[in-house]
Amino acid sequence: WRCHKRGAFFANPCYTQIHPTCIPVSGDYQSKLTLMSESLRNDGRVWVPQSPDDNRRGNEIPDSERDYYLERRYPAFGNLVPRDVASRAAKERCDAGYGVGSSGQAVFLDFRDAIARDGRHAIEAKYGNLFHMYHKITGEDPYQVPMRIYPAVHYTMGGLWVDYHLQSTIPGLFVLGEANFSDHGANRLGASALMQGLADGYFVAPYTTGHYLGSQNLPSVSTDDEAFAEAMANAQDRNAKILGVQGTRSSDSIHRELGHILWDYCGMSRERQGLETAMGKIRDLRDEFWSSIKVIGQGEQLNQNLEHAGRLADFLEFGELMVRDALVREESCGGHFREEHQSPENEAMRDDENFCHVTAWEFTGVGNEPVEHREQLEFVEVPLATRSYK
Repeated sequence: WRCHKRGAFFANPCYTQIHPTCIPVSGDYQSKLTLMSESLRNDGRVWVPQSPDDNRRGNEIPDSERDYYLERRYPAFGNLVPRDVASRAAKERCDAGYGVGSSGQAVFLDFRDAIARDGRHAIEAKYGNLFHMYHKITGEDPYQVPMRIYPAVHYTMGGLWVDYHLQSTIPGLFVLGEANFSDHGANRLGASALMQGLADGYFVAPYTTGHYLGSQNLPSVSTDDEAFAEAMANAQDRNAKILGVQGTRSSDSIHRELGHILWDYCGMSRERQGLETAMGKIRDLRDEFWSSIKVIGQGEQLNQNLEHAGRLADFLEFGELMVRDALVREESCGGHFREEHQSPENEAMRDDENFCHVTAWEFTGVGNEPVEHREQLEFVEVPLATRSYK
């Protein structure tokens, strides 16, 4: 984000992947949900009770009263549908009143049939560490009762825009791995992080950065440089401003409120009115941060409270850009689902005629409207097609 504020374009910030296989929230004290590997869906079956508000334990509900909704809706793929599809389906069932657990914000992930088919030892060899983690956190034995899972925020597909040399719009600033936008597209596959880190680090950057350095007559730079003095002064002024507020709210409380705004209005599904509401709420919360934040300690030594507050100030700016990007993309695609753009079966509807492009944003100042740039996408070897998981 700080590179973006210095001139690097930020691309596709609205594409946010939701991970469908997380241990559900159990209280407001949690900072995040615990992610469970998606490999569990290879053998586990996802379902909810057929009757709303059925409070029985999962192993007490007979098959005749279960709704294996992914298998019902997507018979060709069943429980192996992509993350965004599985996540939205779980949210829809819970919102409709079929969720399980004390909060109703969970669905079952059941290994009963896999254990009966392959034996407990085979399942333990595949997922033993995950089952142990689940048992330790929830106090429930997933070998005996179905797991309870719910979607949670996982990754963004957005990042700094780069060209094919991995160079940003700031000359000499190369961006590798998941800090850039380049390889995920509108959705992030399971091995994208590994692939992008390896590809960028092994096969691209050694050549492109080396070529850049070899072709430039770069001057030596020391801490006496004016740019260094300016950056140091800006950082010190920002820290002093944060420390000088001495208000009544902690970074944690504001951070949590920001998270709720983004989850509620720019999470698994978005719609125009909610996004416009989020834009106003984020701006108001940013104003409150600069008038009400309280950071203990000093700025001249290690201060994690100050570090958190500084990062939160960035998040409060970035959140607005994320919402703005979601507002202008009037389609549903991958990790961006606009409720206005869905089929009668609640499937995502792309608009390739108007939105087959990357959106790269140029910073113009905090609170100012950024400049939108578009890079058109051209598909040659593999033509665009709408996927069906039915």
